[in-house]
Amino acid sequence: MITFLHRAVIMGIPLLFGATGETITEKSGHLNLGIPGIMYVGAISGVIGAFFYENSAGANMVPFLAVMIPLLCSILGSLLMGLIYSFFTVSLRANQNVTGLALTTFGVGIGNFFGGSLIRLSGADVPSINLTATSNCFKAKFAFVDSMGWFGELFLSYSFLAYLGIALAVVTAIVMRKTRVGLHLRAVGENPATADAAGIPVERYKYFATCIGAVIAGLGGLYYIMDYAYGVWSNNGFGDRGWLAIALVIFTVWKTDLGILGAFLFGGLLIVHNYIPNLGVADQELIKALPYVVTIIVLVLVSARKKRENQPPQSLGLSYFREER
Repeated sequence: MITFLHRAVIMGIPLLFGATGETITEKSGHLNLGIPGIMYVGAISGVIGAFFYENSAGANMVPFLAVMIPLLCSILGSLLMGLIYSFFTVSLRANQNVTGLALTTFGVGIGNFFGGSLIRLSGADVPSINLTATSNCFKAKFAFVDSMGWFGELFLSYSFLAYLGIALAVVTAIVMRKTRVGLHLRAVGENPATADAAGIPVERYKYFATCIGAVIAGLGGLYYIMDYAYGVWSNNGFGDRGWLAIALVIFTVWKTDLGILGAFLFGGLLIVHNYIPNLGVADQELIKALPYVVTIIVLVLVSARKKRENQPPQSLGLSYFREER
């Protein structure tokens, strides 16, 4: 059971990053379906930085640089994707759904292109890149954890990015509910015309929320490669985690602190088939679909209850035209 819970947390952390980033974006009134592509770009950007540093430094790798270089590359790559989405949907007022889907396709294509190029540069016999040394730096933990038994394994044996993801979810929830910035952001997402009339810089908040959300989501992609996948990159190996992150936003009714438990639940549902004996292939696939089924049930229940605090922002997915105010 302890092993299962430990793996569920590791599986859920990328979803938590993605869901936290998407929630921030949606609170500004923008539905970013480009999250899967952004997470993919965040992952490959970190892999590029790690690949060149690991190959240039060799045995003289500095752990701090081995972590900071991929981290900064991932942030810059994700930020660029967020700026692209913001430019089209905020400045040019393009359709958000179409732009998001195009961004996902673009992000996956970019990731596969650069991933394939790095695989050829490495001369590997298999179509993958192995960055074990960098992964070990990301997964470093305190020496006393191993002596603490199940408690250490369950609560203290994760990389710093896992704790960063949890902290970002908690801080985001506090900012949304308790600060003026959070109030302004929610006002922009609910009714941008009213927020604009009150003197709130609507476009600035939309850009800010979308770009911050993209950066956080991109870190989820980096975590998946450097922690869950042990530093191994293979094209199209990321799966549907970006879409699961978007589903998690609905499951947690746009509350990032609730997203922590939701992410761990989704993570457990994704791997529980490995811990049930005598399951056929069809049964495994049905169990893997449970997160989506649970999300649909939650969406139906939330819609039926019609409690305003559990509903999406009223202007979600709608472009704001100031001239129509």
